[in-house]
Amino acid sequence: MQQQPPKNSTESLAENFQQYFAAELSHTNEQLLAVYKVRYRVYCEEFAYEPAQSFTDREEKDEFDGHSLHCLMTHRSSEQPAGCVRVVAPGNDQITPMEKYCMDSIDPAFHQYLYDDRERMCEFSRLAVDAAFRRRPGESVTRFGQEDALDVSRKEQRTFSLIAVAAFLGAFAISDITGRTNVFAMMEPFLPRLLRRSGITVHRAGSDIDYHGTRAAYFATTEEVLAGMNPELKALYDAIHRRFAATYGKLPDLH
Repeated sequence: MQQQPPKNSTESLAENFQQYFAAELSHTNEQLLAVYKVRYRVYCEEFAYEPAQSFTDREEKDEFDGHSLHCLMTHRSSEQPAGCVRVVAPGNDQITPMEKYCMDSIDPAFHQYLYDDRERMCEFSRLAVDAAFRRRPGESVTRFGQEDALDVSRKEQRTFSLIAVAAFLGAFAISDITGRTNVFAMMEPFLPRLLRRSGITVHRAGSDIDYHGTRAAYFATTEEVLAGMNPELKALYDAIHRRFAATYGKLPDLH
């Protein structure tokens, strides 16, 4: 009997991740509530980046959410929110978190991308992966890992380490859909390395600053990221992009 050729890895990454997780462009009250609760657990309870007593409803929200779009990753079998990220898209009279808290650390060479075409810039912010989906050596240093506490198969568990990367793919999909393709983010040292290993290149755009731990500004254009993305991730990105574009197109209030 002739052996079937193995399924190519490009298909398996996208298919395996989507088998266990759903990526959503959050717009319903229920989805946004899930985003804010993940952020509360990570930013307030676990790492104390924000004071928990300021959020008596256990939902971490701030002034920037009103001009942001949110990506939510949900574990399908448990229906548990696994991670999130937001894309802050400021109007002419609005700013981003980076501009409010970290502007002095930004390299002046990147100011043109902030100000020359305001409608093309955005900031990726509030990336969080729930602790239930994280466990790896050095977890006290990095917030984006893999865990084995849930009752899941090893095959399923291997997809957990992709949650942060998939959230970034969702953020880049939002960037592309909205035309906000000049992207900034404040990143801790581990995250640029994780992204580069995944074929996503970001450029350091500022000096280190103590902002929720040691972080620095990074910059990327969505066009450059997509051109350099490895084929495995590109297949997953394309699937997320199709889903987000369909949601965005049906909901004028998101425009």
